[in-house]
Amino acid sequence: MSDLGPGVPIWVDVSSSDIEKTRSFYQDLFGWTAEVPEGGGGYTLFLVDGKMVAGGGPTQSPEQHPAWSTYIGTDDAKETARKAAEADAQVIMEPFDVMGQGQMAVLSDPTGAFFCLWQPQAHRGAQLVNKPGSFCWNELYTRDVPRAQEFYSTVFGWTIDEQQMDMGPYTVFKLGDHPVAGGMNMGFLPDSVPPHWLTYFAVDNTDATVSKARELGAQILAGPQPTPLGPMAVIQDPVGAAFAVIQLSENA
Repeated sequence: MSDLGPGVPIWVDVSSSDIEKTRSFYQDLFGWTAEVPEGGGGYTLFLVDGKMVAGGGPTQSPEQHPAWSTYIGTDDAKETARKAAEADAQVIMEPFDVMGQGQMAVLSDPTGAFFCLWQPQAHRGAQLVNKPGSFCWNELYTRDVPRAQEFYSTVFGWTIDEQQMDMGPYTVFKLGDHPVAGGMNMGFLPDSVPPHWLTYFAVDNTDATVSKARELGAQILAGPQPTPLGPMAVIQDPVGAAFAVIQLSENA
């Protein structure tokens, strides 16, 4: 992942129907510390060595499924949301101010995957990435890869690098020469699983993290399994949000 900025995933957070249980799980799993700012409606900032790595907050309705969200940086949330709508995205929440921290919007891309926009103000995004305990990759699962490629290229200027992998074609989205996100066809997943963005967290040891997650009440959805960048696994936390972990190789 390249440096954080416009057109790059800049932040991730998890929505939870039991935020206290969620806080406890990730603190135990990743060694995160948690800060809950006053007046933030229970929104939590997770830190590693005093640096913000992710956030979490309560779900907004009983119908909302717990999930990790990917925030893509922008210099102008209103203009990017307008451009996304013209490219057939659904704007779920128009850009709005977040307590002087930034402007955010919630969208659904034309293939049905939710993502967020973030225009930084006081909150500039994650302060640590690509290191153990922080996010290192964001991956789109969709049933219409060509449509997704067209959309994200149009809205964010991403270029497409298609690579052949064991599970089939894999899209590497790039901004300039820098990989910023991935994407793949989710046809191997049940129809009940909607298109989505998956957040990857770097860990020191995938096997040990999977074992600890299981002890903490998580469900292992996939792996551990090898990848060109290192062993990875997909985990569903005890409240229901899915995420991935990867032990990055030295060449990653």
